[in-house]
Amino acid sequence: MNDLKRSDDELALVELAAKVLPAGGFGNLSFDIVIKAGRGGRVWDVSGNEYVDYLLGSGPMLIGHGNEEVLAAIQEQLPRGTTFFANNEAGIRLAAEIVDAVACADKVRYVSSGGEANLYAMRLARAHSRRDKILKFEGGFHGMSDYALMSMAPKQPGNFPQAAPDSAGIPQRIRDEMLIAPYNDAKAAASLIKAHHNDLGGIIVEPFQRFLPPAPGFLETLRRLATEYSIPLIFDEVVTGFRFAYGGAQAYYGVTPDLCALGKVIGGGLPLAAIAGRADIMTHFDKDAVADKSFMPQLGTLSGNPVAAVAGLATLEILRRPGTYETIFATGKKLMQGLDELLQGAGIPAVVLGEPPLFDVVFTDREVKDYRGTQGNDVERYQRFNESLLAHGVLKGDKKFYVSLAHDEADVAQTLKAFAAAVKSL
Repeated sequence: MNDLKRSDDELALVELAAKVLPAGGFGNLSFDIVIKAGRGGRVWDVSGNEYVDYLLGSGPMLIGHGNEEVLAAIQEQLPRGTTFFANNEAGIRLAAEIVDAVACADKVRYVSSGGEANLYAMRLARAHSRRDKILKFEGGFHGMSDYALMSMAPKQPGNFPQAAPDSAGIPQRIRDEMLIAPYNDAKAAASLIKAHHNDLGGIIVEPFQRFLPPAPGFLETLRRLATEYSIPLIFDEVVTGFRFAYGGAQAYYGVTPDLCALGKVIGGGLPLAAIAGRADIMTHFDKDAVADKSFMPQLGTLSGNPVAAVAGLATLEILRRPGTYETIFATGKKLMQGLDELLQGAGIPAVVLGEPPLFDVVFTDREVKDYRGTQGNDVERYQRFNESLLAHGVLKGDKKFYVSLAHDEADVAQTLKAFAAAVKSL
């Protein structure tokens, strides 16, 4: 068991954070441990406590922390330069690899974060369709833009398709440009799309929403209707890109969108994201190829950063190797099955949901297929579960377990013991 002793150095950093950071943190997590180092499937805090890491930097570290091949690529690039603003070889080669791997990708444009990628993808869809409204799905997380923060986590879900802002500071008019549908309800989505197709500029969806797999036929229905009404379909694959399969969720589930947003894995742990999609839609980024009124300017100081690009290339090279995804899935299955068996054995009402590389538990006796289903979670019990895992040396975020290639048998064994202790405490 990890005693989670707090050293004077870590406590001093926590105190300093409270003085210089709003709410004492970066806005990402509800707890205040300060991470000092990571290697493979583990991390260490400033106090020296060791954790099996299922946070993975919120997902980018799919092959684990401190991978020697990725570090070697970064170290080789650093003396050559850290950023140029102009094109660079690594960025071009990474774009070519993405085009080869991702079904919807004819062209790629870089940004620095997944939220930016989704924002530009929605703008690109509107530029191409010449219509303004975007359909998104309640509970879907697409970054921190005004458009994305509509019904992402509504405290009091309203009537569909009315959007509810999740943040202060969002103009009222943004609410009127977003339509909200329930995830995994093909019939409801079809009804909304048919009723509003003359105004819909795009449909954006996480093909795997947070930790909820798509219901059979759901993504296929969106694809069919988007094609029927010439509405660009956007898959937010910031999380799922290269995680479920080398071609992402669109390869894993067998449904190809018109555009997708990529992030996390493609930067190998460094800030890099991208919009990828059909050539005729991506052409709106090309001023010489479209009329002025159809041109969509986009630039960013660190877009296509060469250090991030070489880290991404090295990461993708490892993911292409035979057996990589089989290993990740096998690890995740052991964890999901082990947790499910412990919960059932204890008679605790709970559902373990997701895919082996990315899953979570919801403490409920109800069916969970959409955001409103997750709201039945016993929040107090879920929090105690997470706190118990942390006390036993297992780190996860406030939501979700991310599984990495680097998690080994010892990590799994420690995690299953921590699961057992956490379930017993409940």
